[in-house]
Amino acid sequence: MNISPSIPKISFSKQRKSLRAKAVAIGMATACLAALGTGCSETIPMDGDDIAGTVRSAAGAEAGVWVIAETRDLATRFNKTVVTDAKGQYLLPDLPDAEYTVWVRGYGLVDSVAVEARPGQQLDLNAVLAPDAGAAAQYYPAHYWYSLLQPPASSEFPGTGEAGNGISPQLTTQQHWVDNMKENCLVCHQLGNKATRELPHRDKFDSSSEAWRDRIHRTGIGMMIYNFTLFGSKDGVNPALAMFADWSDRIAAGETPAEVPPRPTGVERNIVLTVRDWATAADGRPQFVHDEIATDKRDPRVNANGPVYGAAQFAGKSVWLDPNSHTEGEAKLRTNLTKNSEAASIGSGQTVSHVAPDSAQPHNPMMDQQGRVWNTTVNREENDQPAWCTDASTNEYARHFPMEKPIGRAAQLSVFDPKTGEIRLVDTCFGTHHLEFAFDEDNTLYLSGDIRAMGWVNTRIFDETGDSEAAVGWCPTILDTNGDGKLGEAVGHYDPVDPDKDKQILGFLYGLGANPADDSVWYAHYGQGPTSMHVPGGIFRMVKGDNPPATCNVEYYQPPVDAENGASAFNPRAVDLDTQGIAWVAFGSGHMGRFDRSKCTVFHGPTATGQQCEEGWTIFSIPAPKLRGVDTDINASWNYLMWVDQHNVLGLGKDVPIVPGTQSDSLIAFLPDEEKFVEIRVPYPMSSYFRGLDGRIDDPAAGWKGRALWTNYASWPMSHMEGSNGERQPSKLVKVQLRPSPLAK
Repeated sequence: MNISPSIPKISFSKQRKSLRAKAVAIGMATACLAALGTGCSETIPMDGDDIAGTVRSAAGAEAGVWVIAETRDLATRFNKTVVTDAKGQYLLPDLPDAEYTVWVRGYGLVDSVAVEARPGQQLDLNAVLAPDAGAAAQYYPAHYWYSLLQPPASSEFPGTGEAGNGISPQLTTQQHWVDNMKENCLVCHQLGNKATRELPHRDKFDSSSEAWRDRIHRTGIGMMIYNFTLFGSKDGVNPALAMFADWSDRIAAGETPAEVPPRPTGVERNIVLTVRDWATAADGRPQFVHDEIATDKRDPRVNANGPVYGAAQFAGKSVWLDPNSHTEGEAKLRTNLTKNSEAASIGSGQTVSHVAPDSAQPHNPMMDQQGRVWNTTVNREENDQPAWCTDASTNEYARHFPMEKPIGRAAQLSVFDPKTGEIRLVDTCFGTHHLEFAFDEDNTLYLSGDIRAMGWVNTRIFDETGDSEAAVGWCPTILDTNGDGKLGEAVGHYDPVDPDKDKQILGFLYGLGANPADDSVWYAHYGQGPTSMHVPGGIFRMVKGDNPPATCNVEYYQPPVDAENGASAFNPRAVDLDTQGIAWVAFGSGHMGRFDRSKCTVFHGPTATGQQCEEGWTIFSIPAPKLRGVDTDINASWNYLMWVDQHNVLGLGKDVPIVPGTQSDSLIAFLPDEEKFVEIRVPYPMSSYFRGLDGRIDDPAAGWKGRALWTNYASWPMSHMEGSNGERQPSKLVKVQLRPSPLAK
């Protein structure tokens, strides 16, 4: 089935015939001008910039389906989506003056024929029931299709290598297999969307396995290609390629997901989604945006009604879109790179072939209290490490823990001031990836991205002096396992605990969060080593103290693991804190974790290496279909980051944690008091892959209309989006609002 934004539509004639008469003539919709008020369903109170009506199918009123209105009359392509109520009624509020195509999408349906409308109309729509399960499933989120993948049975582990079952001995449990199966593909894009579950070039190869091998090598992503070797081989057959081949062959033969996604219910029907194209270059080329930022998380009133900014990673730009005028802008970020191959490194051994030669490769943006945008950027050559990073005679941090080079993502930091256009570079000794401001007078900016150290920039000092060395500091990831309260000599990561020494823990640090309740900062830790990988992984808590690095205090906590069932969750992607100091963790295994440190009794000493506080954890399984043939509680979801709504910006409540459901076209919120998930699905265009998000308050007195969450489509293959037909599509900027009811104006 072809699913495309170029939906068949009913057009106004040049003579502007009555929309109601035209729709009745073709039998696909009943559209009534509000002024007529005849031949319509129940009239829904509305304003002159709204469109409202009722959705029915042959089965009757259709509750919990989406009504989408799209226009290209504005400076950027624009669509707004709402959900029908229990009576099938809908109201699309606050539409800019333009001509729209309007249609219905929903689970159990196929897209209705679109009709044209303008704000101020009552417009009833006829939904179309799906003729069969295969047609209905074309609209399911990617993870429903991904759940059809069947990993090797748990009895196949640990792998016995080429002489045995062909599975690498490094994969010791089925959890390790699933972790690699998810992490090394889903970190870039969805698997299970139409572009990935099908093999259009299958006929060019002797087998589907060979077609999959060709597909993976054509990505050009070195880390993904390399990690397929971890799955092993036997007689030249890679068991992972065989798994993916079996998956796509079964789908080609007509297999569809066993589970049907639920339609929105309850508060999920109150969602209003506004989606805009953005980050299109002057030459018309769509630019990949890794993440967006709209405000300062500590004060969501910063930059009220202002542009939303994004990091156009491969182009090396800070881009923005003004939601009020629908206009775009961009600024090329500075870098001191003198060379940069077209297959530029983007961290962790991954490469991509379309990085601009002079790209600063901005990865993740964050906004400060002045409305400036800080980006983790590549400012210099990896080996041009400043002398002060290693010179123990002049730098106290280097004396305790010299940093001969960044190990992780070899990037630094820059700050862009939209008011002046000034871009300043900040040098760091450690690798940088994600970043988060602390709740302190120094406006300390903490960064992840290295495997041995947790770094920061005192932005107050940098603003005053412009001196990176004076502003930058770091604490090594060393645990106080001898319990003396000091940062001392440590045994290595692979060495056993020594009661007289501290213990180093290595592993890439990813999403982080600053604690508003105290001066700690928390990091998601991938794990390290040939067999541990990201199973289970853990979270670090770090306090730099009054006199760092001597006062650095680092703790480490892993989700519970037992011998029979393995890890209760694994692959921590990010951690964020609520205002009470509770840590919330997004896991790639398909879980959300709640960690309450106040329940712990052991923080340091020889047993404090991860498994010392099982009582602090509560693990929740995110709503998603189960992976086929997987014994433990692992589902098909995978979630990039974690964000806690500390200010109740969305309206679900203060301190509600939200994960971007990168496999599920959704943002997934968790209501802690009810222990209930709320899924905010973004149904159009499909393949809505989200990484980060934030929330801004434009007008505290305007109720739901004055506040919103912001996120963006961030899949590397921009040709995977619905309707792309293999061509790059513009990235999408998404505004999410929650009104009091499905018909609120």
